[in-house]
Amino acid sequence: MDLQEKTLEQTLVYEGGFLKVRRDTVALPDGKEAIREFILHPGAVAVLALTEDRHLVLERQYRYPAGREFLEIPAGKIDPDEAREATARRELFEETGYRASRWTYLGTSWPCIGYANEQISYFLAEELQKGERRLDEGEFLEVVTLPLEEAFRLSLEGGICDSKSLVGLYWLRAYLEGGLKGAAL
Repeated sequence: MDLQEKTLEQTLVYEGGFLKVRRDTVALPDGKEAIREFILHPGAVAVLALTEDRHLVLERQYRYPAGREFLEIPAGKIDPDEAREATARRELFEETGYRASRWTYLGTSWPCIGYANEQISYFLAEELQKGERRLDEGEFLEVVTLPLEEAFRLSLEGGICDSKSLVGLYWLRAYLEGGLKGAAL
């Protein structure tokens, strides 16, 4: 069965500084038409930064759409014409002050497939060196390091609960246990 939907018409409904919203008319597999509204996202990276003593570098920050603070892995959006690996290196340094000598690509997820085209690429950063972070204007966060096993425990108890961090921790555990190959960079 062919499940592909064919785009008939595209309408840009909103264009902000970061996101765009589109409303498309599509032809369904049965020939009927439907409307698809979704967010266009530039893509993002997430970094699992692991210290030599197996502590995970996390961030505590307030997320306005959810109206609360979250404990999460470092992440950020990809700038135009920026490679995903370069974004990972930049975001880790800007937000935490850490640089890494060893990088491994773990995979890419699609966190919101029902309403956005966002993709998040995950990287493991090891052999860390601490420096002075350089937060963006208007960015406020606290850097926290936790023993890796405590981070895994918090992910099961709701203390770490955003989807990007949960996927990252899942893939990190699989990588460390040999179930996920990863790609050295």
